[in-house]
Amino acid sequence: MRPGERPEISRLPLFAEMREEERDRLFAASFLQVFPPELTLFEAGQQADFLHVLVDGLVELKAANHGRETSLTLVEPLHSFILAAVVTDMPYLMTARTLSASRILLVPAELVRGLIRQDKALMMAVIRELANGYREFVRALTDLKLRQSTERIGNHLLLQSRRRGGADNFQLKGEKKMLASLLGMTPENLSRGFGALAAEGVIISGSQVSITDRARLEAFSHPDPFYDPL
Repeated sequence: MRPGERPEISRLPLFAEMREEERDRLFAASFLQVFPPELTLFEAGQQADFLHVLVDGLVELKAANHGRETSLTLVEPLHSFILAAVVTDMPYLMTARTLSASRILLVPAELVRGLIRQDKALMMAVIRELANGYREFVRALTDLKLRQSTERIGNHLLLQSRRRGGADNFQLKGEKKMLASLLGMTPENLSRGFGALAAEGVIISGSQVSITDRARLEAFSHPDPFYDPL
């Protein structure tokens, strides 16, 4: 990692409160690399040699079994991914690929495990990230089990809007096929859901979303402040 890149990376939640000497050790062994779109970073089953921290870009995490494949989550900046595999020193459970040109910090997994034992601030940051990841898993499972497919789409659009400061017009990230997989439905059901939502205050044209009646969309989608925080 070049010296000019360190201040930006130092502000990442995972590293921000570390002791300076320990952070210097970590950065000295790490490197920041730019990866092109549609590149597989690692495959499920491979040993977790590095902690990945997405600084810029977009990464898909997916799983496959007996010829079937599903998207599990999208990683956006500034977040680490596959932290659990690094902490437990076990193989990756997911495959990661870039969806756009992505700048990723690669931190040797063995070093991370060693510094967790030595630096309390890093240990607490790791616990927070793992806990937040677990909570996101519970929210996703709740969404899948308790909502109809069109309601899931509506809530996903409302969440994306909130993450953009309440914007009524924005673009979806990734392919529609991948979005369908994330929401637990077929691409055909996703397309039908998009059509149905036109009567509920939102219009989707290609990847462009326009919320025309937020109150109507919320009344239809039933967002829950407990399960659907920003």
